[in-house]
Amino acid sequence: MNSLRWAFSFASTTLSGIFYKFSYEQEIDWKKTYIICGNHTSNLDITAVILLVKKNMVFMGKEELLKNFITAIYFRTIDIPLNRDSKMSAFRAFKKAEESILAGKNVVIFPEGMISGHYPPVLQPFKNGPFKLAIEHGIPILPITIFDNWKLMWDDGVRYGSKPGICDIYVHAPIKTEDLLPSDSEYLRDKVYEMIQERFENHKSSFTE
Repeated sequence: MNSLRWAFSFASTTLSGIFYKFSYEQEIDWKKTYIICGNHTSNLDITAVILLVKKNMVFMGKEELLKNFITAIYFRTIDIPLNRDSKMSAFRAFKKAEESILAGKNVVIFPEGMISGHYPPVLQPFKNGPFKLAIEHGIPILPITIFDNWKLMWDDGVRYGSKPGICDIYVHAPIKTEDLLPSDSEYLRDKVYEMIQERFENHKSSFTE
């Protein structure tokens, strides 16, 4: 299924004239398992991560994605929908994420839990769940900063439309968690937030309407 999803994403972006460029702080060992956390400004972010990771991953995302024809293709198959207003839904979602980690799958979580209502986007506070999960299982966090997706299609594209172009994505070095304690989850969360915010805001400052 992940191979089909990658092929679908590649074809759809090529036909739309939207292309993705990845740069790396260091080479990523994709034989390892990661919790992948990035900022979230566009439905194009899902495609960005699919093209980055290519296989062996699951997404955790809000249930509203099931209402969108394209994203529903992904989330009705092997991914983890989450109703953030329901503690039971959150519990079930993170149990499924744990099962995926134990099966050696990368778990993709946008820790803002939402697309910013501001335009240009403002990075929202991060939820703590992904970072607790990483520490509990001793697997690294892989932060990514997605720069330009919002310029080409903010949110679902309804308000400002969409246009062709190149999306730049920066892949940070993985952050090890095996030496961290559960009480360190907020420290880890804030560290990842600051890394992403610094790169995103510096890049965004060059944007002129």
